[in-house]
Amino acid sequence: MPIKKSELYSSLWSSCDELRGGMDASQYKDYVLVLLFIKYVSDKYAGQPYAGIKVRKGASFKDMVALKGKPDIGDLINKKIVGPLAEDNKLSDMPDFNDASKLGTGKESRSEPRFTSPWWPWCAPTPTCLTRWKGPATARPR
Repeated sequence: MPIKKSELYSSLWSSCDELRGGMDASQYKDYVLVLLFIKYVSDKYAGQPYAGIKVRKGASFKDMVALKGKPDIGDLINKKIVGPLAEDNKLSDMPDFNDASKLGTGKESRSEPRFTSPWWPWCAPTPTCLTRWKGPATARPR
């Protein structure tokens, strides 16, 4: 039986709660919004020389995803992704992705995702991935 939208939303909400852990929701939104911003500007402006926002080569969302599983991922995100983006575009007040007091340490801050989604780890919950779904039709979100 296919997953209903309400079940998908509930699963995504639950995953976000797990990832947020003990962090206050107002702080968590800062991290999520920056990630969404990086994804958006990477998709729209990366590689365009006269764009309104500069995204350096090696500082895109794709480059950030490539850092997954590295023991110093927070520091790398700060230095290779957020830092150059903020510097080139005169952005300020970017969150610290290496703040252990907010994001945890060791395994809890990286490596194994804690998603409860029925289709994790086969794909992230994106429309692109869902259109390429290769798993059982009964588990695919609709």
